[in-house]
Amino acid sequence: MPSKIERFRALHAGPSCFVIANAWDAGSAKMLGSLGFPALATSSGAAAGTLGRRDGQINRGEAIAHAAAIVAATDLPVSADLENGFGHDLAAVTETVQRAAAIGLAGCSIEDASGDPAAPIYPIDHATARIRAAVAAARPTGIVLTARAENFIRGQINLDDTIARLLAYQAAGADVLMAPGLPDLDAVRAVCAAIALPFNFMAGIRGKSFSVPELAAAGVRRVSLATSLYRAAMTGMIQAAREVADTGTFGYLDTAIPTGDINALLG
Repeated sequence: MPSKIERFRALHAGPSCFVIANAWDAGSAKMLGSLGFPALATSSGAAAGTLGRRDGQINRGEAIAHAAAIVAATDLPVSADLENGFGHDLAAVTETVQRAAAIGLAGCSIEDASGDPAAPIYPIDHATARIRAAVAAARPTGIVLTARAENFIRGQINLDDTIARLLAYQAAGADVLMAPGLPDLDAVRAVCAAIALPFNFMAGIRGKSFSVPELAAAGVRRVSLATSLYRAAMTGMIQAAREVADTGTFGYLDTAIPTGDINALLG
């Protein structure tokens, strides 16, 4: 039987666009697998939320432990959102990717966001060197490396620079490219036309989340869901809890999934 990494690579080489669903714990991973998704991913925002924190407020060890729990819960390939590698220098990125491969992940992503509000995106030369270091760490294991250009979700609205960065990360050896927050399908088409690697579109932003058929026609190979499934689950919980707190009624039970159905999805 092909390994998880081989199966994950085959999805990117296949004839159609696929959706990688972002889980936030072992239970959601099992249920998403039962619903037929071919691969799963973690979400940095959802991972932080499970620890009662905001996105960007977990460390490398916590992110790796979170991903390991999801890997252990499913037979599907899993790719981890590893933010900027949990450090600015090349050694930090190298260690992060090595640790990701060691827990059985099929893929991981490294972004070019610095975490510094004054300069939110690394200079392109340093960002490219970081991707090159991630590639060197990934290659011996085969883990699929996604390089993320974060301009559009970090206040740097510049399509030309985004494409230039993606091309630099492509030349550095990345396997998949990603640019979250693209504003419209024209921008998606421009990116996909410019690059030679599979492109991951991040759905989950209201008004900027297009249908899978539309994205496939634009050249997208993979669609991820970011924190959107986690946020949808939290929306249901908050609405139900507010009903109880505000009115003392339990109308949410009329539409809640029965325990038996949840158990069936858990396997």
